[in-house]
Amino acid sequence: MVAELVRGQNHPLSQVRLEIRVSAGRPVVAAATLGDESGRIHGVEWVAHPGAPTLPGLEVSRQAAADHRLAVDLDAMPATVHRVDVLLALPPGAGPVSFGSLSAPFVAVTGLDGVEVASYTITGLDAESAVVALELYRRQGAWKVRAVGQGYAGGLAALLTDQGLPQARRLAAAIDDAVAQGLARSVPAPPRTADGDRSRQAATSALGPDQSGSAHGAQQGGHSAVGPYGAVQNPQGSPGQGRPAGSPSADPDATQPTPTASPGAPIDYSHPRRQNAAPPPPPPSAPPAPPGQPARPVAGDATGWSMEERLYNQVWGMFEDLARTTAAYRSAVDFADARMEKELDQVLSDPRSRIGGQGDAAREAAQSKRMQLVDQAREALERDLVQLGAEADVVEPALPAAFARWDNPVWHAYRAPMEMPMALRLGDLCLPESDPLRIPMLVRLPLERGLWIDSGRPGSFDGAIVDSHEVRRLAMESAVAHIARLLAVHPADEFTVHVVDPAGSGARELAPLVQSGVLTAPPAAGAAGVAAVLGQLTERVDLVQMAVRAGAADSLPPGFDTSQQLLVVNDFPHGFDDRAVTRLRYLADEGPAVGVHLMMVADREDAGDYGPLLDPLWRGLLRLTPVAEDHLADPWVGHAWTYEPAMAPPGSQVLQQVLAQVARARTKHS
Repeated sequence: MVAELVRGQNHPLSQVRLEIRVSAGRPVVAAATLGDESGRIHGVEWVAHPGAPTLPGLEVSRQAAADHRLAVDLDAMPATVHRVDVLLALPPGAGPVSFGSLSAPFVAVTGLDGVEVASYTITGLDAESAVVALELYRRQGAWKVRAVGQGYAGGLAALLTDQGLPQARRLAAAIDDAVAQGLARSVPAPPRTADGDRSRQAATSALGPDQSGSAHGAQQGGHSAVGPYGAVQNPQGSPGQGRPAGSPSADPDATQPTPTASPGAPIDYSHPRRQNAAPPPPPPSAPPAPPGQPARPVAGDATGWSMEERLYNQVWGMFEDLARTTAAYRSAVDFADARMEKELDQVLSDPRSRIGGQGDAAREAAQSKRMQLVDQAREALERDLVQLGAEADVVEPALPAAFARWDNPVWHAYRAPMEMPMALRLGDLCLPESDPLRIPMLVRLPLERGLWIDSGRPGSFDGAIVDSHEVRRLAMESAVAHIARLLAVHPADEFTVHVVDPAGSGARELAPLVQSGVLTAPPAAGAAGVAAVLGQLTERVDLVQMAVRAGAADSLPPGFDTSQQLLVVNDFPHGFDDRAVTRLRYLADEGPAVGVHLMMVADREDAGDYGPLLDPLWRGLLRLTPVAEDHLADPWVGHAWTYEPAMAPPGSQVLQQVLAQVARARTKHS
């Protein structure tokens, strides 16, 4: 069956050698851009266009034509390429100046045998003269196609600029020149086949421009971007390495696509930590789905060198899918609202239609069209949410302890691990349109940046409004839950926790840690205790840095504790003088690189007397909240996600049981 896509919808690709057929009714320019996992184009050499029609795994037409066939070989794509955007633009000169004056362009993805896999009619265009038609993207080693339909009134220059290409205007002018000069008039337009002449059905909904195609930076709309390291950053790495997005590589040659040895050569997914390891076995396959139904989800059906890595990548894939499908829905609603306002403005601009039945009929018709579009968009969203919910239902029970909620039965069989996991669950993320679906918030280990549990904003908890004192208590309980999980997922004696509680205000919440004996020393109290702990950790950072810089790690003092260190600071800045604050900033900046990490449980306003001096400290930490709050943003479309902390169920003894197991394991290794 052919998947007839609507804007924002995706469909899996079962073939790697494809044709993308375009039918526009009037001559258009076809081009394509290659992007990394964050959608970034690294240079003009990542763009296939009439002046440079061939890239590894991709070929476009050299001329403007009403019909195009783009050749795509996904297996021949360089490993650094994870997205292929198919672009259409109106050529300069005589003819229509916008897609709104043309019949809706039709795009189909077919196999080499001409059989259509997916199709998309690009509706809803008006003043746009360039459009991103389709996006082929790699998720967990498999490719999918997404209907985008994002138009640009500014033409190719605006489109390429939005995709992050610095030389966008120069390249757009070069493409226009190449088309105007007719570089390939000897290459005729591809002939239409019977398959290409089939009747085209209108899209089932007119969704608005999808803004999800471009990756956002670290901050958007005042929200922190959630990366796989829990930092304010874009994700890094490649899916074969279990790091689900792309930032510039340290290797200068890695920023440009390089041809593979042969068109059919496999992609190299060698793992940086296991260069000699054999490729992993394929993930388990689900029973075949009934015809016309989506495939049944299977836990661990992503790429990876272990089940843990496959589940990690699968969770991030679900996160991205939910972000993008919600972006499509929101864009559709915005489009429906704008269309209704435009129709009302056009009808009611005539004074004669403002009164009487004609005006009322126009309003009812516009509102009816809006409701129809919104209902269609909601139907598409619900369809995607059902599939994601089914995937979450099979993934959640299969998660290892480090990724699992505290109510997961995996904790009942907990034993101290032999190796540190690749990631840790800090809570859950959700969007208002997708409630009750929750996506685990996973951050990579070891922590590259510290954690800040904000105890300064009153909010609601279990439907009740909580005051500032209750928020502080909940913040400390949340910190203890995170500390317990960090201790539990590290091997015995490989994670050490130091607690600074100058006024003893967190004694009640810290009791499980103290009573279980998992702390190396009681929480430090008073200014003297603060100075002693900070001095000890500062000295440790200095020693390790000197040893690393000298290339003499074996020169550390005998009995030196090489475990990861976590400094937990409660009630900052109480008990801190200027010297202690300076040391704290030093540990926050230099500590993570040498295994010293920071967790702050604090209200930023309490440290307001320091002014902007501490701004870098707060910005350098990942802010978490003890109550649900929408302050985190995804790295794909920048939605404001509601974060919910990972807390043990009320009345549960799971934390105490896990801490007792940690204490026993430490006793055995002492």
